[in-house]
Amino acid sequence: MAKKLFAFFAGVGCLLIVVLLPLLSPAAKSKTAAQPAAVSKETCYGCHEEIRDLKEKSKHAKLSCTTCHGKLAEHLDNYEVKPVTAIDQALCGKCHRNEYRSLMSVDYRAQARKEKGVPTGRSPMMDKLLEPYGFTYEHNEPRSHAFMVTDQFVVDRFAGGRYQYKRGWHDVDAVGRTWDILEDTGKTLQETAKAGNPTCIQCKTSDHILKWKFMGDKDPAAQWDRTSDVQAVAKDTHNPVGCIHCHDPHATKPRIVRDALIKGVVMDGSQMFAGKNGKTDLTVIDFRGFRKIGIQGKADSRLMCAQCHVEYACGPGYEFDTGKKIGADDPRSNQFPLTGPKELLAYYKKVDFYDFKHAVTGARLVKLQHPEAETFHGSIHDRSGVTCADCHMPPVKDAAGRTYRNHGVIRPLHKVKEACLRCHPDSTVEKKLYQIEAVQNYIRGKMRKSEYWLGRLIDTYQVAKRSGVDEAVLAQAREKHEEAHVLWEWWTAENSDGFHNPELARETLAGSIAASKAGVALLNKAIDGQPRAERH
Repeated sequence: MAKKLFAFFAGVGCLLIVVLLPLLSPAAKSKTAAQPAAVSKETCYGCHEEIRDLKEKSKHAKLSCTTCHGKLAEHLDNYEVKPVTAIDQALCGKCHRNEYRSLMSVDYRAQARKEKGVPTGRSPMMDKLLEPYGFTYEHNEPRSHAFMVTDQFVVDRFAGGRYQYKRGWHDVDAVGRTWDILEDTGKTLQETAKAGNPTCIQCKTSDHILKWKFMGDKDPAAQWDRTSDVQAVAKDTHNPVGCIHCHDPHATKPRIVRDALIKGVVMDGSQMFAGKNGKTDLTVIDFRGFRKIGIQGKADSRLMCAQCHVEYACGPGYEFDTGKKIGADDPRSNQFPLTGPKELLAYYKKVDFYDFKHAVTGARLVKLQHPEAETFHGSIHDRSGVTCADCHMPPVKDAAGRTYRNHGVIRPLHKVKEACLRCHPDSTVEKKLYQIEAVQNYIRGKMRKSEYWLGRLIDTYQVAKRSGVDEAVLAQAREKHEEAHVLWEWWTAENSDGFHNPELARETLAGSIAASKAGVALLNKAIDGQPRAERH
């Protein structure tokens, strides 16, 4: 009862300030605006009681609202004037120096602009297997989080090549604010694509969290939505993904903010991150029907990383049944399946969505993203209670002996001691590295074989069609192509070369090979049954 009365009087106080401030003299108004520090937390709580519930028992309880929010006096003078909210990492870095420094560090062993579709890349036959999709223009292996935005904007498939480094290749290792590093040349380059979209950007930055409604739906209060001009959204993107993606600034608790993940876990009931009780440790808070966040009771980096490291649909596509185009206005253009590779094709057929048709076979193909979370699910490390942070953000000590988590999101191959030996103290760096590389060597071999047989299927289809093979047989071959494609591309999109779940990788890649071989055999039988004159 006391709490409700307190909230009531605080709300009345807030209302009185909003009503009375316009009546103040210009001098009084100026004085109020010049002293934003005088705005009390209780004044803000009068309208934002959900923030009180988060903040008052947290480590940030004593911080003034003006620490992160500006123009509060103006906001109180006119509620339609929104406060300015600082959400860049540098602000958090003033107190969390080690975390910020490691987040923005450069790992020079993680190469830049390293194409997957080259002979030494992860997927040498990618251009043939993804033709004519935009990823064939440039599809690179990832670097650290500090480059998330700039790497996305300069890639040849995003904006037709118009965004380039200001100082040329000298800036390829520059970190910081986007438009301090990049410039808009306004020029479209040859052999590029314009495949960027606003939804995809939401995984690369936290800048739009107050401007993007839940699921990217249209709303008068939302500056951006799924259908917005992607170049305008890009110009308003200044920072790579920030601290607030995973850490609630009011509650100082672990959280998630990515809307499609919240929907998948809470609203669609995914069990991928559920505990033994069948529930996911997540409390969802709805901010006036505009945005939702999920507060974790205990940090689970599997869920935090799944905000981006999952397979997802983030742009326009087509319906399996009709071939009808699905635009960005359709909610299917922002979805997380949260399922494994063996179930993924069935999922997309159920929701009636695919990305593109193959240029040769016309098979309806799904373009996978980076399904690390789903791959790790059910693996030996997952079953042992290991999380993403244990290997990719291990605890380290600074020069003063203080322990903190490395926020550089390391590659365990580069730091085996920190990533592996804490759980495997009886091993050595040399031994663990040898074992990791053995797993990856084996899975890369299966990936190459999958690509080879997919290539054989595409080539055989071309011959079959030219030979006049019946459409019913061609349709069966296309279905085999669709099946084989998903089971192969999962592993070229996933970034561990199978190490996150080698058993699943072996099983599904073998399934891809089998599906491709079945398609080839089907087509060859039909070709052999054609009259000799029609084979040519």
